Amino acid sequence: MKKVVLVIALMFAAINANAQMKLAHVNSQQLLDTMPSRKAAMDKLKKFEQDGYKELTEIQKDLEEAYKKYEQNKGSWSPVILKIEEEKIMKKQQGLEDRQTALQQELQIYNQELNKPILEMVQKSVEIVSDRKKINYVIDESTTLYFKGGMDITAEVLIELLRLDAESMKK
Repeated sequence: MKKVVLVIALMFAAINANAQMKLAHVNSQQLLDTMPSRKAAMDKLKKFEQDGYKELTEIQKDLEEAYKKYEQNKGSWSPVILKIEEEKIMKKQQGLEDRQTALQQELQIYNQELNKPILEMVQKSVEIVSDRKKINYVIDESTTLYFKGGMDITAEVLIELLRLDAESMKK
């Protein structure tokens, strides 16, 4: 009998705990797309990427010119000069590949550096609205397979986010 009473008491406690939990959702992509600082960060990243592409194009052009010179002169050069020129071309090719790899890593690091404060602002905005509304869990719509109904706090978070974003841009 004591076990039955204990089980019933635990069931009521679990139901009561679930009744107090509040769940909401936000559209993080909409939040990010609306932020002026995110747009500025994406512009900086795009410029960095374009500058890197320009650099790679120049290296590629230099490689092509060296290869063209090699092709034009390979009949008149001695075997020693041919070997030296081939090694130069291979070094330039390796340099191009190394720079491409380094540029990809630099882009990734720069992207993380630019996005870190933005994502922190989104997190803080969600936290402020969640505390205000006493919400226990907030789910991102873009990573959720299914949701129906629930409380959409995107608009409220967006207001808070734009306020935080404006403050950060003044600094």
